[in-house]
Amino acid sequence: MTTDGSERPAPAAAHDLLDLLELETLDVDLFRAHSPSHTAGWGRLFGGQVAAQALRAAMLTVDADRFPHSLHGYFLRPGRSDMPTIVHVDRDRDGRSVSSRRVTATQTGHVIFSMSASFQVADSGPELQPAIPDGIPEPDDAGESQLIDIYPFEIRPVSRQHPPLSLPDVYWARSAVPLPDDPLIHACMLTYLTDMGVGEGVLAPELFDTLQPSIDHAVWFHRPIRLDEWTLFAMRPLSAQGGRLLYTGVAHGGDGTLAATMIQECLVRPLPPGWSHSPG
Repeated sequence: MTTDGSERPAPAAAHDLLDLLELETLDVDLFRAHSPSHTAGWGRLFGGQVAAQALRAAMLTVDADRFPHSLHGYFLRPGRSDMPTIVHVDRDRDGRSVSSRRVTATQTGHVIFSMSASFQVADSGPELQPAIPDGIPEPDDAGESQLIDIYPFEIRPVSRQHPPLSLPDVYWARSAVPLPDDPLIHACMLTYLTDMGVGEGVLAPELFDTLQPSIDHAVWFHRPIRLDEWTLFAMRPLSAQGGRLLYTGVAHGGDGTLAATMIQECLVRPLPPGWSHSPG
């Protein structure tokens, strides 16, 4: 049952969603993260999962009253979904209101992802946020829901779509299962989703037959929202050159709340012979 009382079908991945954030503590600031059992055959590790787990590890080292306000990550090597990831957190600074952390995620002794994250105590100040763009249909009026087994989210497209395992450049999304009330959990789920639109969702159709691994990724968290309620993601390409694509995006809650801004860069290369799109 969802938070609005409606029944919601769930892909296989949804049953493992919260397990992603159950990190095993190995030592002070050292954690082991696991992939869902159903992903063992993928080969490649989904970048949004690694980023969400890295953010979760950083959260476990800061005071509970500090909410993430930004992260900046680099995807350095492909990860494997059939083995655990070791996540190490460096406590760079704990100030009166802001904490800074550096996180490295490793497999087989090699760093696959590195991230800087910053957390802030709730504060007051001027308020400014853009509204959801005009002309965006409500979720009930958008396209039919997509429930893809590899992703634990329900997707309703608003604009252009590409072949299977791709996403439109504007879409509504929500968790396929209800989530706890903890806003930190929802911040991690938002981080997971910010990597789902990479490349495939914003490329022009003539560029789709390309390989698009993420290179670097940044998210600014503005306001907490629930990710088991409809969230609007709007992606926009900014530049494609030198075999790289840069795009930006925003995430709005269903009530119009601006939740996050994201920028990501990925490689754009021809697909190797016999290769097909897969998560990562």
